[in-house]
Amino acid sequence: MRRQATGSRDGSIAVLSANLRFTEITAAGSIGGAVLGGLLRGVFPDLVLIPMLAVILLVSAVELARHD
Repeated sequence: MRRQATGSRDGSIAVLSANLRFTEITAAGSIGGAVLGGLLRGVFPDLVLIPMLAVILLVSAVELARHD
């Protein structure tokens, strides 16, 4: 039987399974963000949404880099 290419060799699937609550919260946030982004797309122009997304990603990257 062949292994899937994503995550089967490095154990990331096992880590996600062991941290099921974290996985659920992360998935819910991702799905909620995608739905909200889709709804906002019809309300705000791209000239507003794209810079907002860039700021959110930049703040997230800085927080991740500062995490010990």
